[in-house]
Amino acid sequence: MSDLQIGLIALGVLLILLVLGFNWWQDRRVRRKMQSHFPTSEQDPLLGAGAAGGAAAGATPAAPRREPGMGGDSARAQPGQPAPVDPGSDADDAEEPDPACEVVIEINFAEAVRGADLLPYMQSLRAVGRKPMRVFAETDQRRHRARVHAGESYASMQLAVLLANRSGPLTAIEWSQAWARAQDMAERFDATIEGPDQQAVLEQGARLDDTCAALDTQVGLTLLLGSAQPAAEVLAVARDTGFVADGNRLAWPAENGVARFTLARADGAAFDAGMGGIERLYLLLDVPCSPADTRAFGRMVDVGRDLAQRLRAELVDDQGKPLADGSDIVIDERLQVLFGQLEQAGLPAGSERAQRVFS
Repeated sequence: MSDLQIGLIALGVLLILLVLGFNWWQDRRVRRKMQSHFPTSEQDPLLGAGAAGGAAAGATPAAPRREPGMGGDSARAQPGQPAPVDPGSDADDAEEPDPACEVVIEINFAEAVRGADLLPYMQSLRAVGRKPMRVFAETDQRRHRARVHAGESYASMQLAVLLANRSGPLTAIEWSQAWARAQDMAERFDATIEGPDQQAVLEQGARLDDTCAALDTQVGLTLLLGSAQPAAEVLAVARDTGFVADGNRLAWPAENGVARFTLARADGAAFDAGMGGIERLYLLLDVPCSPADTRAFGRMVDVGRDLAQRLRAELVDDQGKPLADGSDIVIDERLQVLFGQLEQAGLPAGSERAQRVFS
């Protein structure tokens, strides 16, 4: 071996030793700096203060754990009043997606996202095409929420898309729109999305639509007022009879607040819209959306006759003919069969599910 080769080998060994020594010096320097910021402790920080051989004699007991919340002490209920709803509560919200009529797209965030950051996007998640959507979420504390609160952070969101309503079954375009909005949320907040296969979703929507189409029934009556009567006077009479406001219509409520039947102007306008008079009114019993009742139609006939007397109007059926004696009994018997069919189909008349799909 020549002197040159020996020299090169020695130089290489020296360089290796220099690199190892420099790395050791850097490691020691970093360790000293970390120790200066984080002093050593005899107890294990993962076990907490109570792990160091038990509590010392005479030591002050640890303060009880307090769950996170909003508003501090000001959120306490006043005497004689119910406790306020706390968005940071450990209790889960009762409302959930309905698998019988909704399909869910799951959005899982890589890191918890503040509700305040999510709220500006909620408006775009209300509907796709003619199908409403509902938003649910799970907090970083694994609590189920039926709505997003600004003061909480969330680990995931669920978009519940209605499978069918009176506009028809969920279409491929509507499902694509829902998926695109979920993807947009995922891109904005670093998340992954999961959902069922499109073909399976469309088939489920078509089956639900077929079921609803076979059970969808509405029964109507007409009030012919003759000469036009002031809308304000008609509205006052209707309210005095027992109707309450329901959008542009008036509703006759059941004991639970759900509308048994509705009263509307023939032109579809609100009762307080414009100065024109009213010549015709429609009473409508929307059977799937009305609570089951042995006198569902008969009750509407009774109210219609009362209104006709007060407004000096004529009450006729949806064919424009006067009501035959006993017709209300016959129709009510038929409606009992329909109420039973709705129940068997998992769509109880007047239920939230029925009102959702028959909208």
